[in-house]
Amino acid sequence: MTVVRGREPVSRRLPDFPWDTLAAAKARATEHRDGIVDLSVGTPVDPVDPLIRSALAEASGFPGYPVTIGTLEVRSAAVAALARRHAVPGLDETMILPVIGTKEVIAGLPSTLGIGPGDQVVIPEIAYPTYEVGALLAGAEPVRADSLTQLGPSSPALLYLNSPSNPTGKVLGLEHLRKVVQWARERGTIVVSDECYLGLAWDDEPLSILDPRVTDGDLTGLLAVHSLSKTSNLASYRAGFLAGDPALIGELLAVRKHAGLMVPYAMQAAMAAALGDDHHVDAQRERYRARRETLAAAVRSAGLRIDESAAGLYLWATRDEPCRDTVDWLAERGILVAPGDFYGPRGVRHVRFALTATDERITAAATRLAS
Repeated sequence: MTVVRGREPVSRRLPDFPWDTLAAAKARATEHRDGIVDLSVGTPVDPVDPLIRSALAEASGFPGYPVTIGTLEVRSAAVAALARRHAVPGLDETMILPVIGTKEVIAGLPSTLGIGPGDQVVIPEIAYPTYEVGALLAGAEPVRADSLTQLGPSSPALLYLNSPSNPTGKVLGLEHLRKVVQWARERGTIVVSDECYLGLAWDDEPLSILDPRVTDGDLTGLLAVHSLSKTSNLASYRAGFLAGDPALIGELLAVRKHAGLMVPYAMQAAMAAALGDDHHVDAQRERYRARRETLAAAVRSAGLRIDESAAGLYLWATRDEPCRDTVDWLAERGILVAPGDFYGPRGVRHVRFALTATDERITAAATRLAS
């Protein structure tokens, strides 16, 4: 490995890439006579709606550079979608920033905000791995905590929320969100709420951190992260946006302009079309609802317990054994899932089933679990 001027490579700050550790289980599952059912990654498999593809094609002839702040059309569409879909009224276009996929923005957010050595970044105890990666890339200290009492008198620079949660599907209630916002404001802590699964509610109805019932109309220090990957099947488009405190949006915009971080123009047109149409979102939600019902029944019939999983794209399940044993047990049946230890020490006895497989593959998994 090349080292510049004796410095340690940045990659050494980071944990091993989690999915690399699934190679053996994947190989075993692939040997199944009817092929693998891969439920380990939440990647969409359903078609992109023709409305979105048409908007992409129509904008594909634009020859110039896009702007980092995004077109007025995409920002207006995001404002309207947040009000219409998630009960977040009162925003304007200065409170929206399109981004090149939400994983990119989460990985770079602490650094872009000037957070670094000596600062703390709070992440959920069971969490999407990129929260920790972003803190480590910035040289900050990641701290896992699910309650404010765990943090004591500390004043972290940034605190992540994720509701509905990846991987557990847990939904944070109104009073919890209000307490976090009040606590953070007393300490000058930025709150970033990852809301990529907000439109996929099953048993509980999640709230945005920008909901007036949470904020009392004050967005200071608050950012929401939204993705079109799940609700509109646009993972390959790398389509997402930030919403919230206009001062924070302005700071991020200023840095990202210098770095040339801009969403391609045609992708912005596709985003605007997707955000302006609810029919395809509703249809996709119902596909996931049906797959969830089929898979959840089969998972329970096979003797696993499903915990939380009130919303989102995953079933968080356990056989009350080490998660890697469960991964191997499922691989013997041709089913690949994500082990809970990907998401932190508290996940070591759970696995995550993704609902992002075709109806045929979900049915195949259910059949195997029943046998």
